[in-house]
Amino acid sequence: MSKKDMDQNKPESQQEETPEETAETVQEPEQSPEEALQAAIREQEDKYLRLLAEYDNYRKRSQKEKENAWTSAKADTAKEFLPVYDNLERALKQETADEAYAKGVQMIMTQLKNVLEKLGIEEIPAQGETFDPNVHNAVMHVDDEALGENVVAEVFQAGFKIGDKVIRHAMVKVAN
Repeated sequence: MSKKDMDQNKPESQQEETPEETAETVQEPEQSPEEALQAAIREQEDKYLRLLAEYDNYRKRSQKEKENAWTSAKADTAKEFLPVYDNLERALKQETADEAYAKGVQMIMTQLKNVLEKLGIEEIPAQGETFDPNVHNAVMHVDDEALGENVVAEVFQAGFKIGDKVIRHAMVKVAN
């Protein structure tokens, strides 16, 4: 049995086509040397533009990572000073007969606030503000008709942020 006979006995989906039998043969048109050179130039220009864009993206990404690392380092350092801030705040709330002592503690607190401000660290506003779970940590609820719903009634511990990054959430009591 010849190859042609075997192909005719196979189902249509299994029959093989030879290049001579296919009517669709793709032939690329011949390019002149000038057209080939222009195509190569366009290809190299495209590669160059892609490389330039890739480098620009790398540069921007590296700059952003560097800024994030700096912000994170400042935030971590400030977080270590926050217990000192809390203790100074408690000391200021205590009554004392010694005015010089009270003034000294107030000066230290002012100096610490100035240092935090220079670092770009700001206190999260809480007292009287609407409760925001992104920056506030509600530890108590109180029923108070004088305050609106979801309004911070009392601040137990101040919260801090640097830019949009929260260093420590404000610990608050919220009115229902």
